[in-house]
Amino acid sequence: MTFSILAGLMGGLGLFLLGMRLMTNGLRKAAGAALRHILSTWTKTPARGIVSGFAITALVQSSSAVTVAAIGFVNAGLINLQQSIGVIFGSNIGTTITGWLVAAIGFNVEIKALALPLIGIGALLRLTGGNSRRTPVGDALTGFGLFFLGIEILKNSFQNVEPFINFGGMATDGITCSIIFLGAGFLLTFLMQSSSAAMAIVLTAAASDIIGIDCAAAAVIGTNIGTTSTAALSVIGATDNAKKVAAAHILFNIGTGVVALAMLPLLVGGILGMEHFFSALPSPAITLAVFHTVFNLFGVLLFTPFTSELVRFLDKKIGTDVPEVAKPRYLDNNILKTPSLALDALFLELGRTGEHCRLMAQKVLATNYRYSELLRDLTAIRGLIGEIRKFCTALHKEDLPNEVAENLPKTLRVLQYYSNMIEVIHTVSRDHVTLNHILPGDVDDQVYEFKMYIKDLLNIAHTPCSPEFESLQFMREKLSVLYKKLKDSILDAGANGRIEIEHMVELLEFYSKTKRLITQAIKATSYWASMKDPSEICKHATEENDYSWRLPETPEQQ
Repeated sequence: MTFSILAGLMGGLGLFLLGMRLMTNGLRKAAGAALRHILSTWTKTPARGIVSGFAITALVQSSSAVTVAAIGFVNAGLINLQQSIGVIFGSNIGTTITGWLVAAIGFNVEIKALALPLIGIGALLRLTGGNSRRTPVGDALTGFGLFFLGIEILKNSFQNVEPFINFGGMATDGITCSIIFLGAGFLLTFLMQSSSAAMAIVLTAAASDIIGIDCAAAAVIGTNIGTTSTAALSVIGATDNAKKVAAAHILFNIGTGVVALAMLPLLVGGILGMEHFFSALPSPAITLAVFHTVFNLFGVLLFTPFTSELVRFLDKKIGTDVPEVAKPRYLDNNILKTPSLALDALFLELGRTGEHCRLMAQKVLATNYRYSELLRDLTAIRGLIGEIRKFCTALHKEDLPNEVAENLPKTLRVLQYYSNMIEVIHTVSRDHVTLNHILPGDVDDQVYEFKMYIKDLLNIAHTPCSPEFESLQFMREKLSVLYKKLKDSILDAGANGRIEIEHMVELLEFYSKTKRLITQAIKATSYWASMKDPSEICKHATEENDYSWRLPETPEQQ
């Protein structure tokens, strides 16, 4: 095999992979809002979930992107695990579209006449698009062009390599052929982390008569099973929901692959017979594209009736331990590539963090905390805040749309307010134990009024869906007035000798810290609430005058 042939194979594969990356990222960004809308509203039944998964995968040309989106929506509580499994089933059918593109266009169209104009138009849109939707559309068109150009180079290179390598003789040995090429398809997908690229190589090799149709069909099954490696790698250290969705994906692909392998001669024979009926010369690429579609459809028909049983099995086997506070519930590195979903996850995780911080503040102010329990909770919240910051840092490295770029600084600001809160909580709880709370009557009355108002403020900060929440800033101003009255009362008592000067200073410092604690809570809640439309924040509230913003239930709680 000459260097030029090897260079052609590597260059064609490189162009194909680069084209797939540009096309997938461009389509995903251009269709970001549509993806969110379809997944959140069109997955109510398994059938609709399958159709949604197929439609989005066919649109963005990436089952991984759809799987990640499904994980994000399960984490956010917008869809449950059973609905996400329907999406996964549909996305596997959607991946077959890549094979059809290669088979129907890559071998039947003058590639350069199609690819070069697409690359030129795409580059022009990218250069002139700025922050508009033209930029991701330009990337997608350029990706399509490079995709087909890579197919053309691979096709020519395989035609040149045919005299040197020919596995056609292995077609007679069904078992050996199936095992070797199943493994080859899996290995190609694992190494390139792209079943589409592996499929392109298999289809091109089959169309160039380098491998027989039965061997190529086994390799197609291998590429389908190979996508499970991407799912398995992506959930290392991920949330329990992510692990369940990935496990469903792995079980479906392996189960479908086993069935397809067992029925390989029957399926290939039936498809060839059907093709001979319509054409005297069946195309190997078309045959394999049909085979890929048929066995995935068969897998969906086989697994769909058992979706409920699969959900129960996954719930039983994964995530049975109660998660620690320090472990993020909604954040998952898999959704970083879809910034809008990452922002939704951040919003929910910040809401969860705020609930824990306000609960800690209420317990400290009510002196209802053992110090060992307080230290445990402080450590957990510090760990959670650290994990959120890491996620924000990773998200900042992505190509962010305007909405996400504008809200990311708010996220960091809210985190800083929560960090300030827990540090003040720590000092207030420690000072409360040593502080002498026996005060003159008028000072004690001011303290009582101040504490009651603080309690009301924390409750309202917990209920952004209530009518009172809009007056939170006004109430913060009233807090300053009450604090000033309390401060003046303590100073007066100290000046008149009713309180020792040292005791007076301790009281002033304690209530100053208490005021700062509440101020940080109000600021955190206000900035957090500004990240979303009020109707979105309150969609989980009940209609029975329960104005609290409540975290959506996890699938285990439903």
